[in-house]
Amino acid sequence: MTTDSNIKILEEIKARAVSLNDLVQYASDSIVSKILLDKPVGSLTLFAFDKGQRLSEHTSPYDAVVQIIDGTAELTIGSQTMPAEKGQIVVMPAGIPHAVDAKTAFKMLLTMIRQR
Repeated sequence: MTTDSNIKILEEIKARAVSLNDLVQYASDSIVSKILLDKPVGSLTLFAFDKGQRLSEHTSPYDAVVQIIDGTAELTIGSQTMPAEKGQIVVMPAGIPHAVDAKTAFKMLLTMIRQR
């Protein structure tokens, strides 16, 4: 059973149609993140990367879906590097090292799917 103490939903998105692009703003030489939803089964986190910013290689125990909202990025999953741009999604499998590089200022929605 899930209780309110372990569910976080950003108030401004409850029961509303909102623009993801407007929910997080760019900051110079920074990566900005905003948790939209956090539940035991998964989470939604919105990111805004300034050009040149990166998340260094790391692994996650969960599958993750990256949806590019604005701009362009380069994603590395294992030994494969691929460009990603506005309107595209990439699935990053659990347990595989991955990294994110901002080729332009870009925004992404990260959906983590936790395993039970």
